[in-house]
Amino acid sequence: MPKSSFQRVALVTGAGPARVGNTIARTLSARGFHLAIHANRSQREAQSTAEELTTAGRESIAVVADLCSEQAIIDMVAKVRDHFGRIDALVNAAAVFDATPLEKLTADDVRRQFEVNTLGTLLCCQHVGTLMVGQSTGGAIVNIGDWAIERPYTDYLAYFASKGAIPTMTRALAVELAQRNPRIRVNAVMPGPVLFPPGMSEAHRRAAINATLVKRAGTPQNVADAVAALIENDFITGVCLPVDGGRTIYVGEGEG
Repeated sequence: MPKSSFQRVALVTGAGPARVGNTIARTLSARGFHLAIHANRSQREAQSTAEELTTAGRESIAVVADLCSEQAIIDMVAKVRDHFGRIDALVNAAAVFDATPLEKLTADDVRRQFEVNTLGTLLCCQHVGTLMVGQSTGGAIVNIGDWAIERPYTDYLAYFASKGAIPTMTRALAVELAQRNPRIRVNAVMPGPVLFPPGMSEAHRRAAINATLVKRAGTPQNVADAVAALIENDFITGVCLPVDGGRTIYVGEGEG
């Protein structure tokens, strides 16, 4: 986004715990953004981060919303708008990531993943995007997907189905919102092996690392830096950027 005299504001969902969303919030704060830090169950962590960033000189607030509720999303966006007067960047980092064997998967399991990972993301984009339409400077939206929708593994069918919608949603929203304000851009980051599932064996962890071209795990900071780059570059829109150490394109040893 172009440099200007006003103070830019970012809303980052799923930014309470010390994971990818929180790292994104801290990275944007370091780049000059005021922050709205969203959490649902991690309210204490979100408030602590907001206080820390405010003390460091970037006004920040914690906002709470259950992203399964459209009204909660509407109320969250209104709270951020009323506090800061604008939203210049939205990063949808909130997600649920539950392992369930195919034989035990229920409709409720699938609904929960879609409600947060797909519908929650779409509604945040819709309501923040509508606000951005009325801003002369527009805004930037970055959704967080997952590289493994290209090469899924077992026990995460509902999760991959829900994340599989992110690229299509991102491209469609880039078109929809730019038709209303050409200074609105929508992109996505598709992380690779950055944070491994709890309980993952060391053998599986090493296999995931060896299946990258760079032969190492990524970090939340790698993802955050990519998000910041997409927010700042005002000639990129509709892009789904893998940040995966080459995992998407590389067929590792022993794979067909």
